[in-house]
Amino acid sequence: MRILVVEDHTETAEYIATSFRAQGHLVDHCDNGRDGFLSALDNNYDVMIFDRMLPGLDGVTLIRSVRGAGVETPILTLSAMDGIDDRVEGLEAGSDDYLVKPFSFQELSARLAALTRRPPLKTEETVLQVADLEMNLIRRTVARAGVSLDLQPREFGLLEYLMRNAGRVLTRTMLLESVWDFHFDPKTNVVETHISRLRNKVDKPFETELIHTVRGAGYSLHG
Repeated sequence: MRILVVEDHTETAEYIATSFRAQGHLVDHCDNGRDGFLSALDNNYDVMIFDRMLPGLDGVTLIRSVRGAGVETPILTLSAMDGIDDRVEGLEAGSDDYLVKPFSFQELSARLAALTRRPPLKTEETVLQVADLEMNLIRRTVARAGVSLDLQPREFGLLEYLMRNAGRVLTRTMLLESVWDFHFDPKTNVVETHISRLRNKVDKPFETELIHTVRGAGYSLHG
């Protein structure tokens, strides 16, 4: 495995590089964001490790720049900043994983191995949008026309399914199986109740209706 390490702390960089080389991997090291960006563009790496705080280009800017250049190599971000907002910012920029310092090499190695077995996060949708309705799947937030909507977990899951299938007619059975994991009819009005609650939050305060009932068939979300 070929690894790029962009880390300005000499001891940390040496620890990472030495440990991975001992496992037989090839490791390149840059101590600043600008050189890291050029290396990420010019070399075919299996995975890249970026520090959050870097001279030249900070870690988040580096990630955005690399992703903006079309590089899809998995990225793991290292940082002493362990706040949720810091982690979310890194993930939204295009990082695939986030490890807080101090860390064990065993965990770092395991996380990198996992990253090489799956597609990078960039290929996954992180924001769904239908008309003026927007759902952020990382932050778990929903807003319509810039107004934040307070949804319960099941309401969020139901709306997510509707938005992922915008424009399609979804039957009651499809909703029960996909949102509630019911592979039988519970003989309750659970779907109708949650659709009604969603409408009160998503549609009622606004002029345009997004959630539509298709008589005799099911429901559809569209502008």
